[in-house]
Amino acid sequence: MLAKKSSKARLSPYRKLFFQLGLVLTLLLVYIGLEWKTVERYIGELEQVSTETEEFIDIPITQRILEIKPPPPPPAPEKIEIVTNDEDIIETVLESTETDESEFVEVTEYEDIDEIIEEEEILKDIPFAIIEEAPVYPGCKGTKEELKKCLQDKINKHVQKNFKTQIAQELGLTEGKKKVYVQFKIDKTGEIVDIRARGPHARLEKEAIRVVKLLPQMTPGKQRTKPVRVSYTLPVTLVVIQ
Repeated sequence: MLAKKSSKARLSPYRKLFFQLGLVLTLLLVYIGLEWKTVERYIGELEQVSTETEEFIDIPITQRILEIKPPPPPPAPEKIEIVTNDEDIIETVLESTETDESEFVEVTEYEDIDEIIEEEEILKDIPFAIIEEAPVYPGCKGTKEELKKCLQDKINKHVQKNFKTQIAQELGLTEGKKKVYVQFKIDKTGEIVDIRARGPHARLEKEAIRVVKLLPQMTPGKQRTKPVRVSYTLPVTLVVIQ
């Protein structure tokens, strides 16, 4: 009986494929063999281990004993002397201060007592800067602040008009600004009093006093609605030109 071969059992068509697979596997094994690394291991001789037994020393446990000093003895008590009291003590009897119904209490009626109101002391001279109601220059009107400013403007204009400025040129003073400070007071009647001046020359001081004396009488200043003396400082500036 003849054996029949199947057409699918033929391997000749797959020769090339099997050859390539074998070649790839061979190359892979060669590559792995070339890249394989080996490490030499060396085990030396073990050191001899001492098997001798260790010697243990018993150390006794010690305890520190603190020396406790006994407390000092208490001080000896002071000697107490007993003194015999031979003198008789006289007892003092206090009289009662309570009143009895039988006693008569006299009531005294007092007359009306006038209450005295102490007036607050007002300084004799009040500076112009802090006066409540400034003196009023003739012709000035308005509020308190307006009256105050008006008085300053009027005094400045009065000095500019009446001061003889040529005196500063005649005295031969150095070139520049020269100041004369004039201090005066407006008393309770509005008059100008206690005029003093301080400047670079006596003639300028005298001229400043003369000009201030020409100021008119004013309405006096008031502090707490009462007339008082008001102190005023007036700087007069002169320019000397050569």
